[in-house]
Amino acid sequence: MAIMLDVQPRDSKIDTDSVRASGRVPAVFYGPKEEATAISVDARKLEMIWRDAGETTLITLQGAGGDKDTLIHDVQVHPVTGKLLHADFYVIEKGKKVEINVPLEFVGVSPAEKAGHIIVKAMHEVEIEVSPAELPHSFEIDLSKLVNVGDHILAGDIALPKSAELKTSPEEILVSVTEFVEEKAQEAAPAEGAAAEAAPAEGEAAPAEGEKKE
Repeated sequence: MAIMLDVQPRDSKIDTDSVRASGRVPAVFYGPKEEATAISVDARKLEMIWRDAGETTLITLQGAGGDKDTLIHDVQVHPVTGKLLHADFYVIEKGKKVEINVPLEFVGVSPAEKAGHIIVKAMHEVEIEVSPAELPHSFEIDLSKLVNVGDHILAGDIALPKSAELKTSPEEILVSVTEFVEEKAQEAAPAEGAAAEAAPAEGEAAPAEGEKKE
């Protein structure tokens, strides 16, 4: 189900700082059959949607010359405050599938990890092509299936929506178990310099007891 978001047309000549000062975020929407159009959206509403939906939830823009089904394509975030500074919305063509990266959500506890081994998460998202109506927010990866060293879960093991096609190679390893090997401390060997200093040079007699070596 799409999230509704009210937008307002924006004059691209207006200073974006002025837009932000009014409690709105400057944005733009575009698509294969849509020219880039400047808009603004309520800052609080957009931040809530971004936090909860990210880039994998259908958002219907209202007030932009007719409802437009979109995905958040990109955002700019303030490096200090974390507030959204700008957003790009990609307009989806009706009846067309979309290619999108879907994040992985690792759930459950691995028996192998309980036994002291290491869980290696090699990937954190996979790419699929899917109908907008079946866009998944994320894919859950059940770590409880990892019991022994060498166990792994592949991209091809993910249960996809009916309309989806996996674009990531199905042989890609998402997560695996590596054996934990404790490193043994090795006794430090004497420094070569110290050993060389203690031994007399070839052809040189060792100093007599009580005699200082110059």
